[in-house]
Amino acid sequence: MTHITNTAIRNIFKVNMGIKKTERVLIFTDTLHDDLKKIGKLIYRTGKEYTEHIQYIESSPTGYHGTEPPENVWIEAYGIHAVNELRKNKLLHPLLNKRIGEKRLIITEKIIKRHKRDAVKAVIALSYYSTSHTRFRDMLNRICGTRYASMPLFDKQMLKGAMTVDWKSMYERSVKTARIVNRYNRMEIECPNGTSLSFSMEGRKALPDTGMITKPGQFSNLPAGEVYIAPLEGTAKGRLVLDWAPTRKLKRPVTAIVEKGMVIKLEGREQYVKELEKKLAEKKENRNIAELGIGTNDKARRPDNILESEKIMGTIHIAFGDNSSFGGKVSTSFHQDFVFFKPTVRLFSKNGKKRVLLQRGKMLLA
Repeated sequence: MTHITNTAIRNIFKVNMGIKKTERVLIFTDTLHDDLKKIGKLIYRTGKEYTEHIQYIESSPTGYHGTEPPENVWIEAYGIHAVNELRKNKLLHPLLNKRIGEKRLIITEKIIKRHKRDAVKAVIALSYYSTSHTRFRDMLNRICGTRYASMPLFDKQMLKGAMTVDWKSMYERSVKTARIVNRYNRMEIECPNGTSLSFSMEGRKALPDTGMITKPGQFSNLPAGEVYIAPLEGTAKGRLVLDWAPTRKLKRPVTAIVEKGMVIKLEGREQYVKELEKKLAEKKENRNIAELGIGTNDKARRPDNILESEKIMGTIHIAFGDNSSFGGKVSTSFHQDFVFFKPTVRLFSKNGKKRVLLQRGKMLLA
């Protein structure tokens, strides 16, 4: 393990999460990729130096980003008593399948609150499929005060690249970007590849993802570096030209036609069209334009891994599917991001004020 890699792992505990000796920490991954398991064990061994109460577990892969993690992960995170009470009240199964109604969700949250002292203080989520947009993560943060680092698709290269960012500078840049976005209520995006999208942000709040997870209830990706917002449902319209799938460059572009906040059609002679259309056809909510994100990490470089590529400074990313965990109203077991390069982003307010935030990929924060 090189000095740079060792420092980046130690910083997860020292800088990013501020772990204390008495705090209970859960690291979990899945069995899909051996490399992720190796990284999980490496982080676990390092973590023993920072807390006496750290646990590493593996589970079966969920199959897609935004799907709730398996029951054994819930037990280790929330405690057996909370999970048993959820099971007794026939709430666990609909919760895991994201088919729980508002009334039953209220009961679920009361149960979680009763047992919140049993929950872990910090989670390092290294599963291949992201748990960022799940009830699991949301209730740990919001109800139990757990700190949560989401690291899907993570690999060792990130320890030498995006994880070496100046965390203080990136924090300031991300917070400033979020403040600017929150002064406006509509956004328009254009990219050289033909992407053009507009939507309302009315009633929504842009949030910074800074990698600083030291206070109760905080959440971030690692590597971090973005500002994200849930566009108002039903308002997005335009076309998205996808040049990259989450982990590879597409042989030919795929175009997503967007109307009334939904992807209504995919076009293109690329195998990925069938793969994506199959997922979108499973549930109408999967077609929702769920998120707009702006990358703020000046050490992020790689376009072939969405965890890092969506953090590249001066890029944007747009997600389909679930946005219920960050201010939206759509809940579904699917959340997929796509990155776009050299975007121009224009902001508009009700009183006619305009601002260009990005000009062909250059951030204009002055």
